[in-house]
Amino acid sequence: MATKSALAVRLAVESALAGRVIAPFQYRDRRVLEAAPTGVAAVDALTGGLPRGGLTEISGPAGAGKTSLLTAALAARTQAAEVCALVDARDAFDPETAETAGVRLERLLWVRCREVTQAMRVTDLLLQGGGFGMVAVDMSDVAPRLVRRVPLNVWFRWRRAVENTQTILVVLGQESNAKTCASLVLRMESETAQWLSTAGEPQQAEALLLEGFAIGVERGRMRRREEILMKQFDEREERTVFVAQVANKYGRKR
Repeated sequence: MATKSALAVRLAVESALAGRVIAPFQYRDRRVLEAAPTGVAAVDALTGGLPRGGLTEISGPAGAGKTSLLTAALAARTQAAEVCALVDARDAFDPETAETAGVRLERLLWVRCREVTQAMRVTDLLLQGGGFGMVAVDMSDVAPRLVRRVPLNVWFRWRRAVENTQTILVVLGQESNAKTCASLVLRMESETAQWLSTAGEPQQAEALLLEGFAIGVERGRMRRREEILMKQFDEREERTVFVAQVANKYGRKR
């Protein structure tokens, strides 16, 4: 009787979940997430790269270097012949600067949005369509109070959409909102600036020009720490610093 009762319960559960959960009683091994380089050696050493088939959340205040890291990642992916998509929630992307930094614009789909809800709908369509090596959602210039209104089910839906794919999903914002839905969480902040003196330069008055600035990157807890490929993260430092160079527009030879 006990065996029949257990079988009956199992059939009832499978019937109730039909169409929503495939084989609910079938054991599945945990998936190892492959990682792709960010294009910044210091960040790769800290994180092992950006996880494919997972959501990476990058947060920090204005001027923290989020755009610099995103540009480096887009450059690395497009130079590797991958097609990427950028959902620009506030139409703030500068293609000229990105191209100077190495982004292959012919392999980048740039979607210019005006509001958060529009960016959400576009991202859903891109993830459902698939085929992108990387999809980035830049909400850095969106007020945090507006991003907080994004329903929790949106983050879960995006995470599910990229699972079992080679797509890297990156979300940028001033605050962390995806939290446990993210496979990798990075918090960024600006540190010391590096200045370049023009003293002794021909045809230039003496001045100090911004050459670059140091950026601190702190790695938060990951949803599946033991599943990320590459190295044992528990043995690593939780924070690193890299220098973002300002594009040379002053005619100075390096």
